[in-house]
Amino acid sequence: MPPRRSPKAKQNQRAVAFPPRLSSGYLVRDAHRAFQRLLERRIATYGVTRGQWYFLRVLWTADGLSQRELSARVGMMEPTTAVALRSMERSRLIRRLRAEDDRRKVRVFLTAKAKRLRDELLMVARGITAHAEQGIGARDLANFRQVIARMTANLDRIAY
Repeated sequence: MPPRRSPKAKQNQRAVAFPPRLSSGYLVRDAHRAFQRLLERRIATYGVTRGQWYFLRVLWTADGLSQRELSARVGMMEPTTAVALRSMERSRLIRRLRAEDDRRKVRVFLTAKAKRLRDELLMVARGITAHAEQGIGARDLANFRQVIARMTANLDRIAY
């Protein structure tokens, strides 16, 4: 027979309860995973992996970044970035060149193949987003974007 809990212990347990439906972090993670699963399936037909997608997204707006800058913008550790970039080179999506001004720096450039994929893959991503937003009003979506951006900013301000 389990030990009896005092009314105070029961009250503390209820106060600590934090069901997933009340956790913004859990809900964001759940939505993110749903987006990523569908995106991964859809971009695979183009020979692009989810890991490569993150780097392509950044390089499509800022081609020629250093490997370190790319790691920072994608939010991945440099060793993970190096592995991903090797895969992207084998797939002929990028080429890495030593910087002329600083031979220690390696700059990452998109190939013509990666540039050709841009519009089509962005349409795939846009379609997934449109599907996710079905039945949600424009005002609610605008509010959601403001709220999620504010949450991110709030968390980014916290010192580790």
